[in-house]
Amino acid sequence: MIIDSVAGNLADLTDDETAGLHIERVPLAGADLVKRIQRVRTDHDREIGLRLAAPAGPDGDLRDGDILHRDDKNLIVVAVEATDVLVIAPRGITEMGRVAHGLGNRHLQAQFFDAGSEYEAEVMVVQYDHTVADYLDHHGVPYTRQDRVMPTPFRHAEHTH
Repeated sequence: MIIDSVAGNLADLTDDETAGLHIERVPLAGADLVKRIQRVRTDHDREIGLRLAAPAGPDGDLRDGDILHRDDKNLIVVAVEATDVLVIAPRGITEMGRVAHGLGNRHLQAQFFDAGSEYEAEVMVVQYDHTVADYLDHHGVPYTRQDRVMPTPFRHAEHTH
């Protein structure tokens, strides 16, 4: 089976719309969410080809719950695997500025969340890196290491000087 477009997202369907449907999942790592052409395998060991003609989500990437196939009895959906991340929770703007400055030259992609998010605090989230954890430990910046399904995949940060 070759999939060339995304048919919506599981989160947009009601319980009535999914009642009685068999849901098959395609586990994808964050790095695979940005690929438009790839071969994947479902949790039922079915091989599927993705050849997405256009970007999938609003940012162009596949998202957790994206529907790859739908018929009267079945759904095949993306199931994003958790990413090993550092959730950095500076105690104020000065500490945040120091962390951003100290980590900035590493060209890490960061995602930021406010107190209204699932983190319930203003935090900076980066992919786990032992040197970043060492930096945070050395400077006494509060953080936790977590496995999280990220809303947006981390990408290599492009830059020029």
